[in-house]
Amino acid sequence: MFVRKRRRPVSEINVVPYIDVMLVLLIIFMVTAPLVTQGVKVDLPKADAQPLAEETKPPIIASVNASGEYFLNVGESQDSPLDPVDLATIVAAQLKLEPTTPVVVKGDGTVPYNNVVQLMVLLQRAGVPSVGLMTDSPEEKK
Repeated sequence: MFVRKRRRPVSEINVVPYIDVMLVLLIIFMVTAPLVTQGVKVDLPKADAQPLAEETKPPIIASVNASGEYFLNVGESQDSPLDPVDLATIVAAQLKLEPTTPVVVKGDGTVPYNNVVQLMVLLQRAGVPSVGLMTDSPEEKK
């Protein structure tokens, strides 16, 4: 007579495939993180200033490079220069969506002061109540 033993179901989860997937995702994120950082290359003036509080919303950064071209960190074409009218329109639209968003000017240290003032006037006409100026700390080495 043949006695058949009943197998008991295995109630353990094999986590090895999940660990493999997590390691692959970690590598992907580590490789792509430096590529996600975008912006316009400007040499900021050095000054001691208080940083923005961390609990504030990410600011809208309006940049002017050494050639006097305007850029904005909003939208799809962050690396391409904007027409002053387009810049004002985009900032006004962003402020209608989020009125408490801080606005910061990032001007190259070698750009004429007039270009920074013109950018600030554009932002004022777009409805920005106050504008901050972005600087590097004096002890920061590049």
